[in-house]
Amino acid sequence: RARPRLRAPSLTMPGAHHQHTLGDGLVPLINKLQDIFSQAGVDALGGELELPQIAVVGSQSSGKSSVLEALVGRDFLPRGPDICTRRPLVLQLVHTPYSHASHHERAPAEWGEFLHRPGEIFTDFEAIREEIEAETDRGVGSNKGVSEKQIRLKICSPHVLTMTLVDLPGITRVPVGDQPVDIEKQIREMILSYIKRKSCLILAVTPGNSDLANSDALTLSRMVDKEGRRTIGVITKLDIMDRGTDALAYIRNEVVPLRLGYVGVVNRCQQDIAQRRSIREARASEAEFFRHH
Repeated sequence: RARPRLRAPSLTMPGAHHQHTLGDGLVPLINKLQDIFSQAGVDALGGELELPQIAVVGSQSSGKSSVLEALVGRDFLPRGPDICTRRPLVLQLVHTPYSHASHHERAPAEWGEFLHRPGEIFTDFEAIREEIEAETDRGVGSNKGVSEKQIRLKICSPHVLTMTLVDLPGITRVPVGDQPVDIEKQIREMILSYIKRKSCLILAVTPGNSDLANSDALTLSRMVDKEGRRTIGVITKLDIMDRGTDALAYIRNEVVPLRLGYVGVVNRCQQDIAQRRSIREARASEAEFFRHH
């Protein structure tokens, strides 16, 4: 079985040079099979069909959405101070070279397609965000409820690497809205159902201004990956740490050692998002931060 690989320096550089690999053909093929099983109501995860994929895990407001959008290079995920990811979002990224994406003058370079709306192409990523929100509400209502039912989205772009990511609900402890009293248990069990698979890489997202030893994401990953062989640590919000503190020990892999190590990132703040600051601008700002810090 092919083992998933993700180089740490490429985490926030989707525009990096793309090399053709076995996964370019294998990942879309198995994605298609999983789509078929999903439409037929068959649980592919519970059967023998396992696709190497990357599960994004973290507490609520840890910066998961920013990390995912950096990988795609576009704004497309629901945002807000409350829980936004209320159903697992299976994100199938497919690298489409410019020569293929633009062979027809009307063919878009980047587009998205939802499994629940087959044949309908979304070229406006704001419309993708709205459809994620609408489909979430159709499945679990407009309050704060969560559901295990997936939303499956395929994004084709010359700026992504071919891989499958799963955006999971953020870990929370206090029920809000119409959430059940055991919401924390439900979300943890949902996350564990994905990350327990040996073919799953765990992208454990933790804010730099919190204690890594008490990280919810790393606590869950250690339950299924005790030796840290398939967990990649992501340290977010490095630019808003308390004065006089730093995350150097985290980045050096000295606190909670992981075989694949840690990647430090600087997210866009809420004001940047509200002012429509592009991910390209944010990436330049991030590079400037690390250059002088």
